[in-house]
Amino acid sequence: MNDILEFDEFVRAVNAQGTGRRIIVAIAGAPGSGKSTFADRLADALCDLSPASAALLPMDGYHYDDSILNARGLRARKGAPETFDTPGLFHMLDRLRRNEEEEVAVPVFDRDLEISRAGARLIPRAARVIVVEGNYLLLDRLPWSLLHPFFDITVFIDLPENILRARLVARWTGYGLQPAEIDAKVDGNDIPNGRQVISQSRATGLVLTADGRLRSNRPPREKP
Repeated sequence: MNDILEFDEFVRAVNAQGTGRRIIVAIAGAPGSGKSTFADRLADALCDLSPASAALLPMDGYHYDDSILNARGLRARKGAPETFDTPGLFHMLDRLRRNEEEEVAVPVFDRDLEISRAGARLIPRAARVIVVEGNYLLLDRLPWSLLHPFFDITVFIDLPENILRARLVARWTGYGLQPAEIDAKVDGNDIPNGRQVISQSRATGLVLTADGRLRSNRPPREKP
């Protein structure tokens, strides 16, 4: 891939890599960075090139239920790394990578209900590209780092904190929360989680920046 890619170039590169075998693309970033939007756009564009060739697996489907979070004293931290069933996601990625079944049912998080719905989406065997999106997919610590070998292509969405904050405030306002509740959500949970994502995720193949371009995240060349 080139050092800078337009979106259409990226779609063609992913499509070409997925010819003849299933690949998994990981889209990571802080809360509010636009992971779901970008993942949806990528899957739609791949399906435009080849119908039904891509499927989505959101990490948020692996949220622990509120009953578990309440029992563990983690309800206020819902969305933090320790509030997900990471081993469950690991085994799902393994199933999807092996691609031995005609279809696989995956969970999807319902934000209106604040719960994960089991078996809410079916991924067919014909899908050659699985687009996985989530905050912690590239977190460089156990158990999250066990997921990394499944990913053929990785993209990190890198946005300034002021943009993330504005998006998060708009998100929670849209869900009817009051200003004090929004402040608690954003400053007490979302922004601290985002700082972990930004500071503790491993280097990725590509970085999507605020200008909408995908840039290579290769390490700098050594000086001669």
